[in-house]
Amino acid sequence: MTVPPGFPPGDTPPWGGYPAPTGPPPAFGAHSAVPYPTSLPKSAYTPWLTRVAAYLIDLVPVALLAAVGQGIQFATAANSCITDQTDSGYSLACSSHPSTLGVAASLVFGMLAVVFALWNYGYRQGITGSSIGKSVMRFKVVDEATDRPIGFGRSVLRQFAHIIDGLLCNIGYLFPLWDAKRQTIADKIMSTVCLPT
Repeated sequence: MTVPPGFPPGDTPPWGGYPAPTGPPPAFGAHSAVPYPTSLPKSAYTPWLTRVAAYLIDLVPVALLAAVGQGIQFATAANSCITDQTDSGYSLACSSHPSTLGVAASLVFGMLAVVFALWNYGYRQGITGSSIGKSVMRFKVVDEATDRPIGFGRSVLRQFAHIIDGLLCNIGYLFPLWDAKRQTIADKIMSTVCLPT
C-alpha cells in the first residue's frame, strides 16, 4: 500500500491509504487533501416494507391484550333487549351494562398493553436498538450521528413523534419511500435512522 505524503512511514494509514480527517470539513469551494466519507446510499437503510412488517409484529401483542380485556367486558355485560309492537310497526331496543368484573378486566388488560408497549418501544428498543418486531425483521433504530441505540427517553419520544407522521393522511409514514435515508418525519425530528443488523 502506498503511504500518502505527510503520513508517518511504517504506519498503516486508514481509509484506503489516506489518514482519517480531523476537524470540521472544508468550507464550500475549498480543497482538501484528505477525502471525507460520503453518506450511505439509500439501499443501506431499512426498506419501507420491512419497517411496516416490524410494526405489524409489534402491534399483535398490544392488540391481543386490549382485545382480551374488551372481550371479558363484553362477555360479562348485562345485555337486555325490549321489543315493542304497535299498529304502526315493530321496534327493538337493546342496552348493555358492563359488569364490575368487565370494567376491571378492561382496565387491567389495557394497562398491560401500555406497559408492554413502553417496555418494547422504550426499554428494549432504546437499549438494544430493536423492538421485538425489528428484531424479527433484523433491523435497528440508531442515532444518525453515532450509530448507537438512542436510549429509553428518546425512544419513547420517537414513538410520540410518530403522531406527526399520522397527520395529513399518514404522509409522514410514507416518507421512507422517497427519502434518501428512508426516514419518517419522526426520524428526522429525533435524528434517527433504521439500519439492517
